[in-house]
Amino acid sequence: MKILVVEDEKGLAESMVEYLTREGFTCEVASTFMEADEKLSLYAYDCLIVDLTLPDGNGFEIISNLKKIKATTGIIIISARNTLEDKIHGLEIGSDDYMTKPFHLSELNARLKSLIRRRNFNGNNDLEWNEILVNLAARRVFVAEKETFLSRKEYDLLLYFLANVDVALTKESIAEHLWGDYINSSDSLDMVYSHIKNLRRKMIEKGGKDYIHSIYGIGYKFTAP
Repeated sequence: MKILVVEDEKGLAESMVEYLTREGFTCEVASTFMEADEKLSLYAYDCLIVDLTLPDGNGFEIISNLKKIKATTGIIIISARNTLEDKIHGLEIGSDDYMTKPFHLSELNARLKSLIRRRNFNGNNDLEWNEILVNLAARRVFVAEKETFLSRKEYDLLLYFLANVDVALTKESIAEHLWGDYINSSDSLDMVYSHIKNLRRKMIEKGGKDYIHSIYGIGYKFTAP
């Protein structure tokens, strides 16, 4: 899952990214309004964590701009401002949650995971699709009732497919989802093929069907055979 953290306080931004990365998220950071606005116009994110007070703008405007492009990104506001007016305004313009600074990173992580479950998987802790079962809280995967051990990227790839069943996904969109800002470090899109190959093999070995179909000239689709 890919997260954009919009926070101009460097220490807090680094702490959030370090913690959430350990929890399995791919995180990117923007420290200004302009940087955040540009990233949101170019890339898709599962969730936006945004401070209200930025050196060149405010978080409310970022949220409004995001809603104008009809993005499905979840939104959590983080702010030192603790007024009822700010909380109500944030919810009215489309945010999903509001956290007042200071906060515990473990609480942010819990709210983030809850938000993603609500938006992508109807709030369920267990995600079932045919013979595939994913326990989202424990990050455990079962295929035909057998536990299947996946690498972090393979797990992220499976969730991305399950959130986009029957959708044609380009190699570029898959790479962006898995690596975010670090996509160039993967050298080429061959890494996408490698992770898909490994995921397909592990699922078939456990008795699952081959749901990953190649689409010539485009990428891949996760669908029933």
